[in-house]
Amino acid sequence: MRATAYGSYEGGLRELVHLLKYGGVRPAANVLGRMLAEAIAKLEPELPSDFVVLIPVPLHRTKLRQRGFNQAELIARAALKINPSRDRYRLCAGVLERKRDTTSQTGLTSHQRRENLRGAFGVVQAEAVKGYEVLVVDDVYTTGATVSECARVLRRAGATRVWVATVARTLKISAQHAEIGSGSEIEIEQGIVEAVPLARAVGI
Repeated sequence: MRATAYGSYEGGLRELVHLLKYGGVRPAANVLGRMLAEAIAKLEPELPSDFVVLIPVPLHRTKLRQRGFNQAELIARAALKINPSRDRYRLCAGVLERKRDTTSQTGLTSHQRRENLRGAFGVVQAEAVKGYEVLVVDDVYTTGATVSECARVLRRAGATRVWVATVARTLKISAQHAEIGSGSEIEIEQGIVEAVPLARAVGI
């Protein structure tokens, strides 16, 4: 699993994410979308040129009702609007579902985060990902537990490879991340969470 992010989850970028997620300021999604578009651009030389399934990390239906929107989907849609290569992506927001409302990940160790998310996601439409490479997008990459669990179920549903792009990441990570193999086995490969300068942000 190769993951890339726009910038560090701090300062103005953190405030912007919070404005959208907790303040309900939807126009913030447009600025965050521009950032996500830059993060995706870092991956594009390695992505297939013909077709990529783009999947926002889903919210549980309870959280979706409370918030009124899925911030990952809003950001993804904004990113695609300005991406010159948008025709190579197919946004499939309903392919992946969050089957149970997990407890907050805040304060949990990496192991506890993985256990908390085990079995939390499921693929509703396997035919949409089978045989294709998938790009999972989210607002923040923390330990990678959420996107790794998403990648695991997507690979089991037939996705050939899973990529990850987020707006922010909490740590400068140059370490081992999970490359999800066939079945439920997890193979480990070297990965890196990259960032482009936050100074490029528009509106911050």
